Amino acid sequence: MRHKTSKSLYAYWNTLRGSRVAPRRFEIEPASLGEALPDTFILERQDQTTFPYRLAGTRLCERFRKEFRGHNFLAGWSAADSLVLRDRLNTISMHGGVSLLTAKADSAAGKTLLVEMLILPLIHGQDIADRFLGALSPLESPAWLGFDPLCSMRIVAEETIWPDGRPSTAEALTVDDRQTPFLPQVRHARIVRSDRRQFRVFEGGRSGAPQDPPPEF
Repeated sequence: MRHKTSKSLYAYWNTLRGSRVAPRRFEIEPASLGEALPDTFILERQDQTTFPYRLAGTRLCERFRKEFRGHNFLAGWSAADSLVLRDRLNTISMHGGVSLLTAKADSAAGKTLLVEMLILPLIHGQDIADRFLGALSPLESPAWLGFDPLCSMRIVAEETIWPDGRPSTAEALTVDDRQTPFLPQVRHARIVRSDRRQFRVFEGGRSGAPQDPPPEF
């Protein structure tokens, strides 16, 4: 990683995840992202080929003069690059790696800018990472940046980083501490099954429990 935004975002994500494959989506605090926040984005994995933006930072939108929310992340690349990104996103969704890209961004006037993109998996409502926290950071600071909008990107280099040194197994994603962020000091619980669903019921109500997680940003 070359850009300070990538380094700080990775460090924050890695601290949150601890020994898990990935942190939970609601553990991400916008205020904790600091100066990186305007360059960040959130993707949702709807299926193997559809990864719409759920959020895009203000600086990212300004540089492209585009509202990204709702647009498929894979649609902004060439067919070949889209296949590479689809493969990487699905891989880190299942195995918890981190995708690091170097790309060339072309402006409307034909100028070129070298950028770095980091994509980090998050677990939301499934047993795989179905959200991704990302950041796009310019590796250059030309005078035209912000005046001449960026319109397309192409991959120059890419790699998958394994924080634990190797891909995680599918079982690691389904056995994580899914209750810990809600009730870290639970004393008694019982399992209740209804149809195909399984619930963990905690005795004693909600007294002393943390408040519900904040809404998505």
